[in-house]
Amino acid sequence: MPRIPTLEDLGDVSGKRVLVRTDFNVPMEGPDEARTITDDFRIRAALPTINWLTERGATVVCASHLGRPKGAPVVKYSMEPVRRRLAELAPGVELLENLRFNAGEEKNDPDFAVQLVRGIDAYVNDAFGAAHRAHASVVGPPKTLPSAAGRLLQRELEVLGGLRENPKRPFVAVLGGAKVSDKLGVIEALLQVVDALVIGGGMCFTFLAAKGYPVGDSICELDHVSTCRKLLEGSKPIHLPEDINGLDASGAYATFGVRLPEGAKGLDIGPGSAAAFSDVIMEARTVFWNGPMGMFEDERFASGTRTVAHAMADTKAFTVVGGGDSAAALAQFGLDEEVDHVSTGGGASLELLELGDLPGLAALRGAPNAR
Repeated sequence: MPRIPTLEDLGDVSGKRVLVRTDFNVPMEGPDEARTITDDFRIRAALPTINWLTERGATVVCASHLGRPKGAPVVKYSMEPVRRRLAELAPGVELLENLRFNAGEEKNDPDFAVQLVRGIDAYVNDAFGAAHRAHASVVGPPKTLPSAAGRLLQRELEVLGGLRENPKRPFVAVLGGAKVSDKLGVIEALLQVVDALVIGGGMCFTFLAAKGYPVGDSICELDHVSTCRKLLEGSKPIHLPEDINGLDASGAYATFGVRLPEGAKGLDIGPGSAAAFSDVIMEARTVFWNGPMGMFEDERFASGTRTVAHAMADTKAFTVVGGGDSAAALAQFGLDEEVDHVSTGGGASLELLELGDLPGLAALRGAPNAR
């Protein structure tokens, strides 16, 4: 199988126009006509690739999606605020308008891909957060242009590939989030490589139901209870909460054991669970975390996620956070600089761990300069 080309495989880029697929899907606030960026991390993350190219004489043209405009121009999702910030960080770099303003992007329309590469000499994919999408800007350009993975994409592959192939042990995965159905595939894949699994968040209630515990009015996917039961019967230990924070039937804050009374709703792991999960993390040598332990946006139900985040920051293990809400939680608690790697793609990181490949990676391996 051809390897994925890197920037060095583009050869001499002096005088060439290089299209760089970036992930500038940054958070913004304010009125539609005057939105401002609240976190420019994703723009700054692309700078190593952009600077490598410009320092070697290339003209860089960046392209990104922003939000979900559904194939038509929407003022709210204009790239103009991003363009202004990019001009400050990397003067002279061009930025196309939101790719998703054209319906051909998400439909993987070959004609749109041809339009994107007109006048372009080479292509770089540095958008790990979009590499699991078979969209025109992701899989189209490598069909005709010399192509490469940017530095950000390359680093994601090194870290997440290392988790699949050669992690330091014990290797522990901590998973949370609302629905177990969203993560069954990755759970099954991780159980092939981890030494233990820790389950929190809303998805834990389907597992607790699989053990026969009543879960009150908590999120519970009854059609997946039997699958969770089979997973619990496997050879790898799966750690579940031993207490739960939430609301009782009257709507008052309460802490429960694992048997939730009728009308109660679990919204966070309890203090005992948070301490136990932290112990598992502290004893590991590699930890992957994806998904909050509770509804951390509400301070009443943030303690479980906060405790796990601090354990990730304090452990001597190699720590990887799989983007998405987990990365947002780390940033909220001021701990995003305290872990070894924060992935820029929540869905992409899970899909890569589950499947070992992504459409954007396969496209790069098929590029004319791949070998």
